[in-house]
Amino acid sequence: MNIEEFVKNLKDLNISINDDILNKLDIYYNYLVEYNNHTNLTSITEKEDVYLKHFYDSLTIVKAIDLNKVNTLIDVGTGAGFPGMVIAILFPNIKVTLLDSNNKRINFLNELTIKLGINNVETIHERSEIYAKNNKDKYDVVTARAVKNMQELTELCLPLVKVNGYFIPLKGIIDEELPKAKDIIKKIKGNLENVISFNLPNGDIRNIIVIKKIDKCPDKYPRDYKDIVKDIKTK
Repeated sequence: MNIEEFVKNLKDLNISINDDILNKLDIYYNYLVEYNNHTNLTSITEKEDVYLKHFYDSLTIVKAIDLNKVNTLIDVGTGAGFPGMVIAILFPNIKVTLLDSNNKRINFLNELTIKLGINNVETIHERSEIYAKNNKDKYDVVTARAVKNMQELTELCLPLVKVNGYFIPLKGIIDEELPKAKDIIKKIKGNLENVISFNLPNGDIRNIIVIKKIDKCPDKYPRDYKDIVKDIKTK
């Protein structure tokens, strides 16, 4: 996806983009490639691939929610900042938290934030289950992109969502994992509202799962990670 195609496809998502944003994304891309030379952040480094599979893909979350009306968002397992950092660049109205257990990734994101000159991002170096235990019912939106299966991801992420807020993971094929996650969604007081299925311009399958938090998270969740994994393996 070249820059012209990127801008056009964002317009189809009702996202307007200006030269300042394009410049920030260019800085993002160049620093991602530079940093990736010594620290593995992504296997996708060709410019057109990054704009399609990282930048554009991250922004498809707008198919599920109006980000102009969101105040706080956390991206769990953010990696190199997808989708959280991209959202922060295009939606400065949102206070974005980027959570990752890998300190090298957090260092990259801290340095990138300075290079971009943005002030609506905070980074957290912590395991997601530990952070979630201490920050329940806190965020308007919790998202995660292509990390872990839905059973694990729901228990790690849904506790962080405010009542009446949303957990919106961005996934690929979910035919097997979503049905298995419906029980834990209910236990953590979530309601599966929608699954938005579509293809990226290159044909890749995408699914955006929309889960609303309907009540406060029970005290026992999230459990220790070993218990989460053990429970999944026995089912």
